[in-house]
Amino acid sequence: MISLNHFSKCYDSNGNAGSAIAVSELTLKVQPGQVLGLVGRNGAGKTSTLKSIAGILSISGGTIEIDGFDVANNPVAAKQCTAYVPDDPELFHDLTVEQHLQFVASVYQIKTPGPMISELLADFELESKRHNPAKDLSRGMRQKLAICCAWLQAPKAMLLDEPMTGLDPYGIRMLKESVTRQAEAGVAIVISSHLLAMVEDICSDILILDEGQKKFYGTLDQLKLQFGSAPTNGGPAAAERSLEEIYFSALN
Repeated sequence: MISLNHFSKCYDSNGNAGSAIAVSELTLKVQPGQVLGLVGRNGAGKTSTLKSIAGILSISGGTIEIDGFDVANNPVAAKQCTAYVPDDPELFHDLTVEQHLQFVASVYQIKTPGPMISELLADFELESKRHNPAKDLSRGMRQKLAICCAWLQAPKAMLLDEPMTGLDPYGIRMLKESVTRQAEAGVAIVISSHLLAMVEDICSDILILDEGQKKFYGTLDQLKLQFGSAPTNGGPAAAERSLEEIYFSALN
């Protein structure tokens, strides 16, 4: 569903296309129903990777395909089956919550979106804000609205960049449950997050980036086998160690 083949992204000092490598020669596939956790230090290349998959940033080298559509050569078709939620969604300040969802339904030619809109607003506790403009929403409510817009698209590929930012405990629980449902329906999902406990809860696979390089890509069990040996000071066995403990071992 999501295929990266020797993907690279480079910038100059002003953030434009240049020679400084942000992501180098990244090759991987995310299959339908797979939930990939994308983790790494700040500046590791996570957001550059997500924005390139979404077609927001140009590709410096290699290729990216979504459902067989090349993001560079067939961007409209690729974007039609992709939803992207950035860490700080930019909404239309004067549009209401409902108008945002109606706009998305129109762009993606969704017929009779009303029942789905009502269901999403109820799930994410936004029904009471249905007629409020985005400028009056809290940070967490804006995040919830952006997630609702993404789910409404019924995408084949979902990209979430730090989706838990600003969410209350109920919102976090609903997002985790909805990610699981989307994966069960066959959506390929990539989640970038520093919340390793959440990644461990809902992700089937892990990608660790370090200075633009793929440090690890595989299942959590494979990660434990490769980097999960217990410390010599009598720490827990590999199978019992958390993703956070193994993550630090992988980056050392």
